Amino acid sequence: MRSFISGGCSNPVISIGHTSVEVVDKFCYLGDMLSVDGDADAAVEARIQIGWNKFRQLVPLVTNREISLIRRGRLYSSCVRSSVLHISETWPVRKENEVALQQAEMRIVRWMCNVKGDMQRFFTKLMKK
Repeated sequence: MRSFISGGCSNPVISIGHTSVEVVDKFCYLGDMLSVDGDADAAVEARIQIGWNKFRQLVPLVTNREISLIRRGRLYSSCVRSSVLHISETWPVRKENEVALQQAEMRIVRWMCNVKGDMQRFFTKLMKK
């Protein structure tokens, strides 16, 4: 059993016996994105996208003015935030990853609260307090 990686090839292939395996930069394993360099960038991007998809499924509920903001916040926290932070305890998180997660959360919360235009600066200051 021998393995060869062809030099200079953009997508090298590893051969193990009669099976060929393509070498990739990142892949999904058990719902988490793993990358060659071992950082959490791919995982954070994937989980933010999953959070947005979950939020879009819940838009009729979380933007409904007849439902109290507290209940909408609980729904957001239990469904959207939990899907974003799933498996996050295994990530080697850097400051850029934290900022990306915070920005995505703020965008979702602003949409949920129908904050637009000039109100965004006030809303951001209010959320920081």
